[in-house]
Amino acid sequence: MLRIDPTSAEPPFAQLRGQIIAQVSEGVLAPGDRLPTVRRLAGDLGIAPNTVARAYRELEADGVLEGRGRAGTFVRATVTAGRAAPAAVSARAAAERYAELSRTLGLEPAAALALVRQALEA
Repeated sequence: MLRIDPTSAEPPFAQLRGQIIAQVSEGVLAPGDRLPTVRRLAGDLGIAPNTVARAYRELEADGVLEGRGRAGTFVRATVTAGRAAPAAVSARAAAERYAELSRTLGLEPAAALALVRQALEA
């Protein structure tokens, strides 16, 4: 079951994204499972459709979900033709976003890695 915590500092799209990744990783959502439509899930969770659409788009970009047009949004196969598991794909995408942000901020690679190590140890 997906839930949004309105008191969380984490934005709703990120909460939704994280919960879907966790459910895929834990096998609650299996490859080929169809997710609710954007409007239906937004209504069920009491959030804006654009919030759900953003989470779905990011998960599609990360290789966790697959949009099939009018047929809907589905969980991708965990391993397909050399693709990594959804958690690894999402982690790599997050790492790439962090690397880009670090470059934009002018951080040296060693400083950016030190921050990641600190975060992982926390």
